[in-house]
Amino acid sequence: VTSLITRFEEQLPCRTGPQTTHSRVNEEQIKTCLIQISRYRFSLVISGLTKILQRVNEMFLTLTNGPRPHGQDFERGCYESLLIVLDTLESCLSNQPKDITRFDEAMNVKLLLREICQFLDVPHDNPNVLQLKNLASKVLFALSLNFFNAVFSRISARLQELSACNEENPDYSDIELIQHINVDVFRLTKLLSEAIKKLLLLKKSAHVVLMASLEKAIWNWMDTYPQEFADVQKNPNEELAKCCDSLFDILDSFAESNKKGRPTVWPLQIMLLILSPKVLEEIVNADSGAPCSPRHSKKKQFIDSVKRAVGPHSTSKQQTEAAAVTCVKLCKASTYINIQDSSNVAFVLVQSVINDLKALLFNPSKPFSRGQNYIFHDMDLMIDCFVSCFRVKPHNNE
Repeated sequence: VTSLITRFEEQLPCRTGPQTTHSRVNEEQIKTCLIQISRYRFSLVISGLTKILQRVNEMFLTLTNGPRPHGQDFERGCYESLLIVLDTLESCLSNQPKDITRFDEAMNVKLLLREICQFLDVPHDNPNVLQLKNLASKVLFALSLNFFNAVFSRISARLQELSACNEENPDYSDIELIQHINVDVFRLTKLLSEAIKKLLLLKKSAHVVLMASLEKAIWNWMDTYPQEFADVQKNPNEELAKCCDSLFDILDSFAESNKKGRPTVWPLQIMLLILSPKVLEEIVNADSGAPCSPRHSKKKQFIDSVKRAVGPHSTSKQQTEAAAVTCVKLCKASTYINIQDSSNVAFVLVQSVINDLKALLFNPSKPFSRGQNYIFHDMDLMIDCFVSCFRVKPHNNE
């Protein structure tokens, strides 16, 4: 196995120069062998690939951050080598059977995690860097399936450090790992529970990162485990609902004390309500005169605030923008619910905001814009809205 790993490294473009058809075939064959062997000698293969990744990345960083005497071909070779190694790692991790992990595997995973984090914590204005980041994200996603506790421990430890941190600009990259991991409903609940414990202890700047990361984790869960999401809609998960309820209240107090934070808080709050269908049903039905528990009065106020802010008479641009994002998230989330399930109140809520939302986003005489820095985000928002509207009402010809 060791000699195969050595051959794999020797065949990388950073060692051989630009790949020929023959060298590419060789590389693929060795890669396929490593993936197969990793099922039985996981630790050895992962350890070897991690060391190769470390060496190639050091080479790549030296080239990109300093003088470039070796020319662009060598730099390109390093870049392509990183892609090959990351892709191989992802395949090995995805191919790993779900077994109880041994201590040596856990140690190797920690080392790999440290290397992978370097690719995630980079500005992605360069398309090459973005490709590396996306591939590293896939590696982390695959890794977290079988080694969730190792990743969770790193996130939890960083949250603990940040809660006692006095640095001016602390590093939040470990919190952002939340955005890249594989979470089922149990793990999602665990993440939310951890956030509830730590959120009040964190600085405001950390709140934004954590909230955005948690929202991304919810979407990842809905994409990866749509059946679990469907089950939650039919048979609410009590543990999850309890976490959503507690977190909503914490976020609500943030939104009250810091109105500028609403663009981050509101979208997460609407997602938390969607994960609590019984609560959402009570709130929405209250508009028709049904009783609403005083315990949910703040949630009702939140929904009413969003409706007002997305409407034509809103006086706050900031709230209108926050409401637009929130309503698009609501519409998008509703597309994950079975369209035949007409009794789901998420659809009722969508219908109550959809006309105002479309008027806001698609008004030719007053184009929706959150500024130059958000041009692409605004385009994505409009696309999400348009696609969601079509999926919710496919026969609507408006």
